[in-house]
Amino acid sequence: MPLELIADRPGNAVLREYGERTLEPHEARFRTLFSSVKHGTELRGFRSDTPDASERFDPDLRLHRRGQAAPDKFPMPLGNMCLGVVEDIGNAVDRVKPGDRVFGHMSIRETHSVSQKKLQLAPENMSPQALMYWDPTDFAVGAVRDAPIRLGDRVAVMGLGAIGQMIVQLALLCGARSVIASDPIALRRKGALHHGADIVYDPTTTDVGLAIKESSKKIGVDVAFETSGSYSALEDSLRAVKYAGTVVSTAYYHGSKGLSLAGEWHRNRINLISSRAVSSPLPQSGWDIARVRSESLKLLCDGKIQADDLIVPIVSFAQVVDAYHEISAHPERSIKLGIDHTL
Repeated sequence: MPLELIADRPGNAVLREYGERTLEPHEARFRTLFSSVKHGTELRGFRSDTPDASERFDPDLRLHRRGQAAPDKFPMPLGNMCLGVVEDIGNAVDRVKPGDRVFGHMSIRETHSVSQKKLQLAPENMSPQALMYWDPTDFAVGAVRDAPIRLGDRVAVMGLGAIGQMIVQLALLCGARSVIASDPIALRRKGALHHGADIVYDPTTTDVGLAIKESSKKIGVDVAFETSGSYSALEDSLRAVKYAGTVVSTAYYHGSKGLSLAGEWHRNRINLISSRAVSSPLPQSGWDIARVRSESLKLLCDGKIQADDLIVPIVSFAQVVDAYHEISAHPERSIKLGIDHTL
């Protein structure tokens, strides 16, 4: 029987057998060639260590109901993006055919049987690695539009996971004069340098806010992006921006330790923006998540942003359980986990 990657309880990944079912008329079945993980959101759910796991979110009021337990999400599928080749189709399918390469937002498993509406034809010129970056590019596109970045701006990016790596490149496309990046993980700093960052800092050894102010004639950056969910990185962002500058956060924070809203926040009239491309409605007229996703895919397909070297590590499907536990316990060893099902 085929296998899928799931979490059977908080913090524990396993492979589970599943049975193939008869296709509905509008469905297609594909065999997975490559898949990947969404490190921030997905690992938060995997560890089950945030309010999403302990307090019910009320979608009407858009807040967590304190004291009301969140629904149990285990067992839960793991993984975020898949590329595969179509093997079979229902009799009403007209968008794909057997042999087509398709991709979409789906979990890590050996096969998928889904509505054809969930599938996109994979562009011939795009690598599996680039396709896996479609999702983080959505959030990066949303963030740079929320800022926005203007021609000649100085930009800082705090946190160089998948979203941060894309923001570095998009900031340059938007006309940033310089991009400064910060992350405690050397592998991620190297990736940002390779893709256009002018300077990278290790926040564990450098006062990033001070270094940015001193290197910019005491002004600071016009826009700082915080993508890591680290309170200390958010504080670095507040320290790094100019007077009346903008801090854009794409992150989910939990706990309360490590953030100071004294000093810079109080004195410098900073604009703090919470950015999430899939939260509707979007603030810009004429833009919705479908348009963001279309733009993200086109940027990747046209080669205006690059991600081929930013899937690290790549493992076989047989290694995926150990690899998943590894990225959870040792984030310093990864940027974005990829699974090559052909190995």
